[in-house]
Amino acid sequence: FQQAQSEVSSSLSRLLAVAENYPQLKATENFKDLQSQLEGTENRITVARNDFNDAAKSYNTKVKSFPTNLLAGMFGFKERPYFESDAGANKAPSVDFNAASSTKQEN
Repeated sequence: FQQAQSEVSSSLSRLLAVAENYPQLKATENFKDLQSQLEGTENRITVARNDFNDAAKSYNTKVKSFPTNLLAGMFGFKERPYFESDAGANKAPSVDFNAASSTKQEN
């Protein structure tokens, strides 16, 4: 999952970088819809990540607490890691759409 999220973030960064060079693209309704959908997707990923980490925290607490720790040890249940994104993955790329349009107008 972490690898997939990393690849999606990388692809989105490239898409926004390409969009910077085409000011007419950012003005289209489809591109505005895409931006809105991407924002919604990022929000859903954040909620899912938080839900996963909450579930992992609860599970890890139970695995370590008496009396469930006895059963956990007998059946091989171990603590599970929390989801951690790659460094910088939670930071959206900065894109200046105005700079792209002023550059195109000068040419």
